[in-house]
Amino acid sequence: MQLEATWFVLIGCLLIIMALARGVISNLPMTGAMVYLVVGFILGPGVTGLLDPDIHGKTHVVGIVTEAGLVVSLFAIGMHLRVPLTDHLWRLTLRLGVVAMLFTIAIMTAVGHYVIGLSAGVALVLAAALAPTDPVLANELRPREAGDDEPLRFALSSEGGCNDGAAWPFLLLGLAICGVDNAAQKDLFPFLLSVAWGIASGVAIGWLFGTGVVALVTRLRTRFKEALGLEAFFALGLMSACYGAALLIHGYGFLAVFAGGVALRRRERASTGARVPAEALESVEHGARDEAATDPALAHAYMAESMMSFAVEIEGLVELGLMLVIGSVVSAHWRELLEWRALVPGLLLLFVVRPFSAYASLLGSSLSIHQRMLAGWLGVRGVGTFYYLLFGIGRAPEAMLDPIAAPVLATIVGSVFLHGATATTLLNRYFRTSAAR
Repeated sequence: MQLEATWFVLIGCLLIIMALARGVISNLPMTGAMVYLVVGFILGPGVTGLLDPDIHGKTHVVGIVTEAGLVVSLFAIGMHLRVPLTDHLWRLTLRLGVVAMLFTIAIMTAVGHYVIGLSAGVALVLAAALAPTDPVLANELRPREAGDDEPLRFALSSEGGCNDGAAWPFLLLGLAICGVDNAAQKDLFPFLLSVAWGIASGVAIGWLFGTGVVALVTRLRTRFKEALGLEAFFALGLMSACYGAALLIHGYGFLAVFAGGVALRRRERASTGARVPAEALESVEHGARDEAATDPALAHAYMAESMMSFAVEIEGLVELGLMLVIGSVVSAHWRELLEWRALVPGLLLLFVVRPFSAYASLLGSSLSIHQRMLAGWLGVRGVGTFYYLLFGIGRAPEAMLDPIAAPVLATIVGSVFLHGATATTLLNRYFRTSAAR
């Protein structure tokens, strides 16, 4: 009972402190993730021992929590991206989310195999885990509101939305080489078909649910004055339905959730028009919720903005919980993180491989040299990488993937602190320079 009471007090105090200090933190070279990681380290086995997650014995439980957090974050990202699918900005998504990721996986596989001596399969799993940028910890990099089409923010956000799913086949391929039974182990052609099906079906499911739910709800509201309120239920229901339905038909669930958010926002844009939703809703007075929800001209905008606002709030809690867990895992293994085999992959990834891969993939794009350099640096690694690690450890034979735990955790810690300390300063300088032109 005392332990439970202690936890309530600790979490309550942390939430209050972070809420009070939000404005101060936003003006400092730091992020909430840095604070949560440090607190998690203190709560972990290396200091107080109040939190002791076992990534080997309890992989499934921690993995489910991490998976749910990614689902919320990917949906929120999708709802921020309010540009037509024909817009050239989506080409930046493909360049970073596919081309840069392929470069990263290829180079990091070589680093894992030839530099730190991992077997080919284990090296590929390591590379697949390190390749995706993180959708949860990159809040500073997102569009400021739905309708913000600043190219650097759009490119980095949409990249984080798509490459958690795009790296999935490489994780499965690496596990197959390690001896894990999956489609990649049986034959290459069926595996390639399963990849194509996973991507296509995931996007289709997300698009169907995202478009269908908003169409149904807004029709009920505008014509029959029904299904009013409870945007939180609709948001959680849509996320869960997209993800679960995609998994049931062997589609890529992360892509489905991201596509669901994009589809919902696309439906809203088709109804609201070129005006951003915030402008469309400016005329709605406080307390006039039902009127806005049932107005055909505002219903789509009101529903989309309410659902996005809820998803962003939940995402803040997800970030806190998951970074506490990651910090406590780091606390249990901190000595291993100081070995050269743990440090070298992360340092090469953050300072060499990611900048090279992003810059090379963006050659010939609409981004300037300055924007390409920023995109190369601001490739945050975090919760997505942690989830890939948990998934691999939970399915690989015995302790085969234990050697990659330290490099993955070291990379996450390095990214949280390096990117957290520099992102705000670099972006503020970039926007001041852009405004002065």
